[in-house]
Amino acid sequence: MVHRLRHLWSDEKGQDIAEYAVMLAVILVLVIGTVRLIGGNANNVFSSVASNVQ
Repeated sequence: MVHRLRHLWSDEKGQDIAEYAVMLAVILVLVIGTVRLIGGNANNVFSSVASNVQ
């Protein structure tokens, strides 16, 4: 039983999955924030260009 617990304690396979999940969450937050920031500004620019063309 002690040997099994030591093996589970030193096993790092699940740690990789958790690290990838954290990295994915950080990347998603950055992408969503950037899209929201640029999306609002891009909408204003396109509206301004469309009104000047007409």
